[in-house]
Amino acid sequence: MSAGTNRAPLPEGTFPVGAGLLVAGLSSFAFFKLGQVALGKELFKPIMALWFVAFTLVPGFFIPVEQELGRSLAHRRALGQGGRQVVSRVIALSVGLGGALLLAVLAASAWLTTHMFEGYAIVTFALLLTIVAYAVAHVGRGIASGSARFAAYGLILGADSAIRIAACLVLWLAGVDTVGPYALTVALSPLAAVLIVAARRDLVTHDGPPVELSDVTPNLGWLLVGSMMSAALVNAGPLGVDVLAGGTEAEKVTAFGNGVILARIPLFLFQAIQASLLPRLAKLAAEGDMDEFRAGFRRLMVVVATVAVVGTLGAFAVGPQVLDIMYEGGLDRRTLGLLAMSSGLFMLAQAVAQAVIALHGHKFVALSWLTGATLFVVVTAFVSDDLYLRVEVGLVVSCAATFVALLASLRARINAGAVPDAESMIDGVFDNPVEG
Repeated sequence: MSAGTNRAPLPEGTFPVGAGLLVAGLSSFAFFKLGQVALGKELFKPIMALWFVAFTLVPGFFIPVEQELGRSLAHRRALGQGGRQVVSRVIALSVGLGGALLLAVLAASAWLTTHMFEGYAIVTFALLLTIVAYAVAHVGRGIASGSARFAAYGLILGADSAIRIAACLVLWLAGVDTVGPYALTVALSPLAAVLIVAARRDLVTHDGPPVELSDVTPNLGWLLVGSMMSAALVNAGPLGVDVLAGGTEAEKVTAFGNGVILARIPLFLFQAIQASLLPRLAKLAAEGDMDEFRAGFRRLMVVVATVAVVGTLGAFAVGPQVLDIMYEGGLDRRTLGLLAMSSGLFMLAQAVAQAVIALHGHKFVALSWLTGATLFVVVTAFVSDDLYLRVEVGLVVSCAATFVALLASLRARINAGAVPDAESMIDGVFDNPVEG
């Protein structure tokens, strides 16, 4: 790697990214609340299913594209080269991946409409639109991160959420009480956000040397596996309950989804903070100060563990009361406590995974998330017959196992002498499957 690459700017100005992540996370609560006020818990169930299905499929496929685009553009920017050819290659790649995903959804559309979306074909159509819209959004975010335009990156995140909430509020005030329009707000808001940023000319790139696709995507395979498995694991709870529930239990499925959103409060806050913390650690390592890197990472993990413990205890102590206020209840202390515990363990695993990616350990991260996702299926299948308990235990066990596997991977990378650089750090900082 050239000296120019090693001096590539680290994403120090990531406060706007943190702000965008925080807005995106907190807006989930408002969307679920407004949707259920307008439609009721039973009718909101297909919208909730759309939410979790979309945020399982879309990040899994397109966050790796975003990461590799950002990495490649950062490399070219460090060398004083334009990145338009890189963007063209990545757009072609996104079209291919998106087309494959659209075909898969179309093939499963009858099952999705009947079993996940309560017979509403409009929701299946909205899922197809969501895939297209977020493919565009992730390319836009990749251009923003690779060009060090972090305000634009945060704006895409924040505007997506704000537009969705505004549209939902207008529908509610207008007395709309049918599923289709609310489903379409999920699908179209990211596209509107990208159009706003593009109108500001924040996605402009310049001509540069030609590039081969293999130069743009050296880690794409492992990133795809890791991203798909981590997105599947973080959304496995509500999807698992949906698949296992009976046809008359739509309200129970919605109530569980509400609990998952509530349990993610610490995770959303952590993501907003760490977008600014991890680049500092990478800078220390890039300067050769691995002792300080280790010390800083240990301090970060203490903070994360504290947030996880406080979040779990808080969910157990006051979770039911908060859920009563926000979503008219439906879950007990055990369920909310275990959901918060699994969210805390996922948060710990995510923090370690980003450090392992920054140390060029993409393969280890992918295998760790794959282990966790597989373990969730196995544990949920055999641990209990109780609808909620089997999913809760599956989440806790699988997230804990993933965390342990990633800790072992981190130790192995450090012992092997791996050192992060700016490009790998971009992969790490923007490895973020929790979007909904």
